[in-house]
Amino acid sequence: MEQSTEGLGLGYTPLGPTWRLGNYFLGADSQGRDVMARMLYGGLSSLLISGAATIFTLIIGTAAGLIAGYFGGITDTVLSRLLDVLWAFPIYLLAISLSIVTIAQGIRIGPIDIESGSLWLPVIIIGIVYVPYVARPIRGQVLSLRHSEFVLAAINLGVPGWRILWRDILPNITTTLIVFVPLMMALNMLTESALSFLSIGVQPPAASWGTIIQDGQALLYTRPLVALVPGLAIAVSVMALNVFGDGLRDALDPRSKVRLGRD
Repeated sequence: MEQSTEGLGLGYTPLGPTWRLGNYFLGADSQGRDVMARMLYGGLSSLLISGAATIFTLIIGTAAGLIAGYFGGITDTVLSRLLDVLWAFPIYLLAISLSIVTIAQGIRIGPIDIESGSLWLPVIIIGIVYVPYVARPIRGQVLSLRHSEFVLAAINLGVPGWRILWRDILPNITTTLIVFVPLMMALNMLTESALSFLSIGVQPPAASWGTIIQDGQALLYTRPLVALVPGLAIAVSVMALNVFGDGLRDALDPRSKVRLGRD
């Protein structure tokens, strides 16, 4: 903070950017904290939450898609209806509703006890809302593989269902899961930033890019970098993840290679 130069010169104002590494490169926020340091710590939280939520979503969504697509019947009906219920809610509305419900007291289910300030809370909430977006395409692929010749041959030989799922079907959907990783990380990062901006995501004293943007609202006309830099970081990270996901899909999809070869 520096002595105010306005009016009677009373009080203090945040330092502006010094453009010197290691010494308030991007200036300070309203509480005198180094914006560059908070950007680095906030980016770590945003990447950690988006990555962990992606893993959570892929595990739950893949398990639901495998079971529903392979066993069919009443199992498929029940799981599909549950996924339809989640699918019916707008993503952000469902995420905000779950965050508001759990933000005060956390999650306490049997031996599971997650405090309201824990980073695991947004991980679980974001992971849940995106499960249908993974489970439904996985279920479609498993339904197609279920009637393929090598799976039917394994069934006729008496191979247990869990072994067929693990050894025959899961390796054939691995490419899809790999492509999902960067795309889901981008979506999760946007969702986490939105929740944190609304004060129902990452809780103080922890920081994320969304909370830093919220802190910079009051300084938008005097210290715009406090809000603009984390917003730019989110945009660049999401764009990079989407481009990487598209490139990964083209590299792993044999049909795209055939199209490129014809062109």
